[in-house]
Amino acid sequence: MSLPADQILISADDHLDIHAMAPDVWSSRLPKAWRERGPHVEETPEGPYWFCEGRRVAPSGRKETGYLSADDHGFRPGEPRTRLEDMDRDGVRAQVIYGPTCTHLRITDPALHEQVARVYNDWAAEFQREAPDRLVLLPDIPSYDPQAATRELRRCEKLGHKGAIVSSAVGRGQPLFADEWKDFWDAAQEIGMPIHVHLSGGLHSLTMQLGSWRMPAAVAVVPMQFDETLSGLIFSGTLEKRPRVKFVMGEAGLGWIPYVIERLDHELHKYGSKIRDHKIGMLPSEIFARQVFTTYEDEKLGVELIPRIGVDNVMWASDYPHGDSTWPNSRKALAESPLAQHGPEILRKVTCENAAHLYGLKV
Repeated sequence: MSLPADQILISADDHLDIHAMAPDVWSSRLPKAWRERGPHVEETPEGPYWFCEGRRVAPSGRKETGYLSADDHGFRPGEPRTRLEDMDRDGVRAQVIYGPTCTHLRITDPALHEQVARVYNDWAAEFQREAPDRLVLLPDIPSYDPQAATRELRRCEKLGHKGAIVSSAVGRGQPLFADEWKDFWDAAQEIGMPIHVHLSGGLHSLTMQLGSWRMPAAVAVVPMQFDETLSGLIFSGTLEKRPRVKFVMGEAGLGWIPYVIERLDHELHKYGSKIRDHKIGMLPSEIFARQVFTTYEDEKLGVELIPRIGVDNVMWASDYPHGDSTWPNSRKALAESPLAQHGPEILRKVTCENAAHLYGLKV
């Protein structure tokens, strides 16, 4: 079957990776004292590369495998005009974009991290103003220090951002549900801005190594590493106490979620009477239904389980511009997906309405 011609699509998890960023974003904007150590592009025998804190990070201008033609340059996703052209080609009205966060830059200095994030977030606000109901470029919240994170979250709200990314991996400090993050979550409650985490980290015995069996082994299980963050945010009361906070798990997928939610409910029943510090007053499944969202890409079993997860909690994504994206055939991929079998109402919610409501997009 085919999608209705008037079906609007919002992709809730796309990307702007470091290699597609304009080479002068940080070098032209960082205070002079930080520029040498901050992200910048240098010529190398292998071509232009990003450097940060004296380390070579990633190529600049690299094309994504299998998605660009020979005459396209690798900066298309990083320029609003060409990005919008690619969205039109795919039949996608709007994108929620996860940028080249400080996790990818591997910044170890908290002070530099904060400076780099501020520059990026200013630039991201300018980027999305080119088409504010089509481009939602999420700002990066510096995560080494919860107080710095709180300051930047409030600043991003004033810049007009519709959501924010916070890393549960950067710095390996206190987890997001620790007491140290209370002020941050209070600010998110006050502002009403969705808080995002994205697929990254959590693995203990597998590493992603291109050309090795370890790559598919690690990638296959990394979405499930959200389980600790999700469980901690629910059982600690972080979400229950702050009903306005919406928590988004980017690229988490779907298939593992019904089991985990059922398990959380089960363990509350088993251990609830023994809890002495904080016992939530709602079932984990109720908190999830009220406040948690997950995005997925090209998935079969998980799509069949959407009614078990919650039709209001799931958002489709194309994963543009990555090599495994459904771009530029997202409409065809959705038509052939089990999602179409759920009927037009669920199709509209998952591919458009849930994201439009969460981010306040006029579609």
